[in-house]
Amino acid sequence: MTASPHPLVLKGRQAFQAGDVSGALSLCGMRLNEAPTDGHALELKAVIQTSRGDVRGAEATLRLAIDHDPASDWALNDLTQLLHNNGQALAAEIAAREALIQRPEDPQAHLQLAVILGEKGDLPAAEFHSRRALDLAGSHPQILITLGLCLYRQGRIDDALSALLEAHRLQPEQAQVMAHISRAYEARRDMADAYIWLERAEAQGRKTGESFTLQRALYLRHAEQPKQALDLIESTPDTLAPPAMLERAVLLDKLGRHDEAMQGFVTAKARLAQDMGVRYEATRVAHEYAALTDFFTAERMQNLPKATVRQGPQPIFILGFPRSGSTMIEQMLDAHPHVSAGGELPFVAEWQKLIADLLPGAKPYPERLAQMQAADLHHVAGVLRDHYLDRAETYGLLGEGKTFFTDRMPLNDVHLPLIRLAFPQSTVIRMVRHPLDVALSMLSHNLTHGYHCGYKIETIIAHKVAMQALNTHYDAVLGHPALILRYEDFIAEQKGHTLRVLGHIGLGFHEATLRFHTHQRHAPTPTYTQVSRPLNDRSIGRWKAYERFFVPFMDEIGPVIEALGYRL
Repeated sequence: MTASPHPLVLKGRQAFQAGDVSGALSLCGMRLNEAPTDGHALELKAVIQTSRGDVRGAEATLRLAIDHDPASDWALNDLTQLLHNNGQALAAEIAAREALIQRPEDPQAHLQLAVILGEKGDLPAAEFHSRRALDLAGSHPQILITLGLCLYRQGRIDDALSALLEAHRLQPEQAQVMAHISRAYEARRDMADAYIWLERAEAQGRKTGESFTLQRALYLRHAEQPKQALDLIESTPDTLAPPAMLERAVLLDKLGRHDEAMQGFVTAKARLAQDMGVRYEATRVAHEYAALTDFFTAERMQNLPKATVRQGPQPIFILGFPRSGSTMIEQMLDAHPHVSAGGELPFVAEWQKLIADLLPGAKPYPERLAQMQAADLHHVAGVLRDHYLDRAETYGLLGEGKTFFTDRMPLNDVHLPLIRLAFPQSTVIRMVRHPLDVALSMLSHNLTHGYHCGYKIETIIAHKVAMQALNTHYDAVLGHPALILRYEDFIAEQKGHTLRVLGHIGLGFHEATLRFHTHQRHAPTPTYTQVSRPLNDRSIGRWKAYERFFVPFMDEIGPVIEALGYRL
């Protein structure tokens, strides 16, 4: 960029600030006709296009500016922001990575990549770039907020509080920061401070037009005060955005108003799916699962090479449909001194891209895996293992004193053959729960797992049926069975099944595993409060109050219910 803007650009800025958008764009065009690489003119043109909603035009202008100056900080950062704001997640990530390559000392580039990686769920990487941004820019409120939320989602509540409190010190009037601090205190089970900070957020929010009604309602529900929570939500109609609509339905369920609750679930989830632009693609699922069933046969699994065991802590894979009790089992295992909780690790899903890079040929996954039978590609299973363990190391899961770490990514069941190739000796636990309790619980939470199946009863059931068929096939051909653990059985006989799980893994009994609800780790899950309470059976058979809504689907789901050992 030149040292100072050209007079035409200055006039264009004045026109834009005065609301004369067409005049500003015309002045930009005049300058760019005589100097196509003028960075100031390109910047103003991109700003004008963005303000008019011309995303494609703004993107083209920003890319042109980058072509002229590959290290242009404003163009690189504005392109990432533009793509991110318009829901182009992959393109935004590519742009953010390019910005970091071109400007490795730019704190904004690190912050933008941190935000994108955090949204993907790669929290340690997001933490790294947040901290790097802090190193480069010093204490900055937005960086500290990004870091604090990243730490919160990792369950590192004390560290999160430290970052958020520093952000508040720098920006004491920002209500959202106060609300974040309140949530951190709630996660630390310090409700006195949680309410103090929530009241501060609410007071500031009244000045700025921000509402924290939903957060207060959640606190009331967690305190077993659903009537007060419902009254609060219904007294504030402006809060009834889809998340508040869903919370209202949950409260109606708790109060036994089941018809209203079901109507609320259906309406809220439809609105959430619409706002997010997601839908369940049954045809795609059928095609992919058919390909997996056709490829992974007993003969194929016998012929494909498997990795050896690498020294160090080993993964425990906790599989199962969302809302089946995987968090409960992970929390129990994390209470054991030889186990650390990994949470929902993305490493298994990353294998498919690695396979595409490592194996030759044009065939898609899983057919391309057949190439591993060639002697010079036998090592690929070991590469998958090493990729997984190296990524686990960056997450801090291979620390001294630990023998195992958990991976409870829901529906990793789909990739069970790959898990058996990379970790043939590792423990696999499959959590099972009554399918209709699972369906109802998924309907009452905003979950994206399972190809976005969780937004309608019919798609939840369709995906449950598809997964049952795939799991039945895998059980027949893999040879190394998973430990099947029913949620209801664990609740009914906690100690016996705790011993069963620990024995299957090869761990000795530890008393803390029976008191995992007192474990101070914050489980980053929508129902984190449930695993901080003693076990109870209140959620078992919850579906029965909604039986009439499931009747139209019983022919479809009935065989699955029976196959899993439940009565119709």
